[in-house]
Amino acid sequence: MQFSVQQVAGAHLPPVSFTLTSGDILTVRGASGVGKSQLLRALADLSEHTGEITLDDVAQSATPPDEWRRQVAYVPAESGWWADGVSAHFTVLPPADWLQRLSLSPEMLNATVERLSTGERQRLALLRALMMQPKVLLLDEPTANLDEANTHAMATLVADYVQSQGAAAVWVTHDATAREQLGSHVLQMTAEGALFS
Repeated sequence: MQFSVQQVAGAHLPPVSFTLTSGDILTVRGASGVGKSQLLRALADLSEHTGEITLDDVAQSATPPDEWRRQVAYVPAESGWWADGVSAHFTVLPPADWLQRLSLSPEMLNATVERLSTGERQRLALLRALMMQPKVLLLDEPTANLDEANTHAMATLVADYVQSQGAAAVWVTHDATAREQLGSHVLQMTAEGALFS
């Protein structure tokens, strides 16, 4: 698997270039307002941008948006919930061991969305994305409302998924612990540009 981003830029996004291969996790750092969320939206084909993005040598521009977003799954900081019940948001329910790893009970799948805490919604949104078996995961501060134990659990699950499926992940985070646990690569963003290492 190869995910290539070349000179991608937008209205509030300085030019960004990087390449990820199977097993890579890129942590994205930078002050608020430098375009981290805009980068994820461009990678998911949700906002206008210039430059070229390819997945296994197939261009984003040559792929129907729905198909692209199944392969390049975006988990925003505040995920969308369009039905009353949690299970209605899953085409395939997550395995019990994944729920357990994220401190979620199987009964939670039968709950209403309004009963969920913000942290529970974040963890379930990750599972919802993983069940699509994407090649690339785009995660916008998925641990912002989690304690240290759940942050560690989510980071471990993402790392295990990426390794076992030959996938890659782009993880925007301000959490130093998550960055240290995850990062095979780092993208440092500023208002002037971005440095990939």
